[in-house]
Amino acid sequence: MLHLRAIVPADRTDAVCKALADCAGATNVVLIEDAALSPRGDLVTSDVAREAANEVLDALRALGVDRDGSIALDKVDLTLSETAEEARDRAPGHGDDAVVWEEFDRQVSEGTALTWSFVAFLVLATQLAGIAALIDSPVLVVGAMVLGPEFGAVAAICYGIVRWQPFRIVRAVRVLLIGFTAAVVLTYVGALAGRWTGVIELDRLPDERPLTAFIYSPDRWSFIVALLAGGAGVLSLTAGKSSALVGVFISVTTVPAAGNLAVALALKHGSEITGSLLQLAVNFAGMIIAGTLTLLVQKVLWGIVLRRGVRPGWPARPAGRGEKSRPGGT
Repeated sequence: MLHLRAIVPADRTDAVCKALADCAGATNVVLIEDAALSPRGDLVTSDVAREAANEVLDALRALGVDRDGSIALDKVDLTLSETAEEARDRAPGHGDDAVVWEEFDRQVSEGTALTWSFVAFLVLATQLAGIAALIDSPVLVVGAMVLGPEFGAVAAICYGIVRWQPFRIVRAVRVLLIGFTAAVVLTYVGALAGRWTGVIELDRLPDERPLTAFIYSPDRWSFIVALLAGGAGVLSLTAGKSSALVGVFISVTTVPAAGNLAVALALKHGSEITGSLLQLAVNFAGMIIAGTLTLLVQKVLWGIVLRRGVRPGWPARPAGRGEKSRPGGT
């Protein structure tokens, strides 16, 4: 369940309460009149099944609540309420399958923000990957994969393609280009400094790297893994399953390829430069293709679910349930 908190202008409170009462997936509607000071208005709260969230948000935005008031949704970890269980059962579909588009929009928007923390995480991850390339350490490769923050921008590209928002695609590509360029350049400088000071005792990367050679040797499996990871990553974001996203990070080799690229440039290892660049391209292409297709499939399937309406066996909620009379109101 999700908990809705809305600050509603007084002249629209009745309409908001009616919209919540008419929604099969909303329950536990509470109205506190004139509770909000900034912006001024009434406080309306409700528990909403995740699969009904889009319906509720669309209704409130149609009434201008987002413009003249405020709308907030929070995840509820535990709800002990038979009415809440009934609301979840009445709402069409299942919560794990529902895509709350406003929530996903906010998530991918954060992924396209060029912040110092984004660049710092990417630089640190790439440097870990560079060290992994030098000592042939798969453990450090996994650490670099988990630390990399790039999937949010990849998801933003997929979302921009599905919604056809070129500005979002351009912003995400810009963040990835700047972030990876900064990460590769700083790792390259670090590798050069290590070579000149004797920290790196090798003149070139080891010829035999049985444990980490996959990060600069792309093949058909690299593309297949990127496809699977892209689909799983988008599913984890839309379903709110953040734990699954860790598995996605460990599956793709974008950051390890960038780290290997930087070290290969510093040590003038031409063949691995080409392989690392190709690995980056294969991974990004696979994730974008799979992520876009996953969003399209979710959009189509959820549209079918909504057209089917309320689940069979559950009566539609009475129109007036959940409403509260207001002085002078209807």
